[in-house]
Amino acid sequence: MYNGKKVVVVLPAYNAAQTLEKTYNEIPFDIVDEVILCDDASSDNTAQLARNIGIAHVIRHEQNKGYGGNQKSLYKKALELGADIVIMLHPDYQYTPRLIPSMVNIIAQDLYPVVLGSRILGKGALKGGMPLYKYVANRLLTFVQNVLVNYKLSEYHTGYRAFSREVLETIDFENNSDDFVFDNEMLSQIIYAGFDIAEVTCPTKYFEEASSINFRRSLRYGLGVLRVSLMHLLQRLGLARFRMYELKKRPHQAVNLVP
Repeated sequence: MYNGKKVVVVLPAYNAAQTLEKTYNEIPFDIVDEVILCDDASSDNTAQLARNIGIAHVIRHEQNKGYGGNQKSLYKKALELGADIVIMLHPDYQYTPRLIPSMVNIIAQDLYPVVLGSRILGKGALKGGMPLYKYVANRLLTFVQNVLVNYKLSEYHTGYRAFSREVLETIDFENNSDDFVFDNEMLSQIIYAGFDIAEVTCPTKYFEEASSINFRRSLRYGLGVLRVSLMHLLQRLGLARFRMYELKKRPHQAVNLVP
C-alpha cells in the first residue's frame, strides 16, 4: 500500500528466466502489494521460476498471444485483485525497478494518472547501449507522433509504465492489437480520453539477455505506430470514428474530451 492505494506490479514475460530473479529482487516490496507475471508460452522455465522465487500470481498462456495479448491478461488480473496503481515492468532487467516508488508517488498523490519511464530524457538511452538506429528511429517516430497526436512526450516507446485504476477502467485496451503496437494504441487512447501523462528519466541497459525485436519486427512496429497516429489525427479532427477510442466509462479526472 502507498497512501492508502493498492500497488500491483505486472510483468509481461517471454523467455525471461535469465533476468527474472534479478528484476524481482529489486522490486520495492515496502510499497508493492502484489506481483503478477504472465508467461506468454515461453520455451524456457520462466513460469516455474516465477513460482519458485515467490510470485503468487503466475499466468501462463499455452499458446503465444503476443506482447499486447500478454498485457491484456495482466491488466485484467490486476483489476480483479483490486489494484489502485498498476506498474508494467519488463522482467528482462532493461529498466530498473528502483524507479517504482517515484512513479507510484506521482499517481498516489493525484498529480498525474499515468507515468512513463523515459529513456530519452537525459542521455540514458545511448549511455545504456541503445543501438544508434533504434535511437534515431525513436526520435523520428516520437516527433511525428507529437505532431499528429497533438501532445508532447519525449518518447512513446518505453516499456516502463504506471497507470491509475481509473485509466485502465476507462480506455478499451482489450480492443487493441495483440502485437507490440499495443503500447502505442494505449497511449493514443489515454491521450484522446484526456488523461495527462508524466515522464520520469529512466536509465536503461542493453545486453545480450535483454529482450529486443529484430529489424524486420521493428519496421513493422514503426509502420503500426504511424497508422495509430494517423487514426488519432482523423479521430481528433472528427474525420473518422474508430472503435478503439470508445470509452468503457466516462473518466472523472479527464477533461476536454475531443469530439
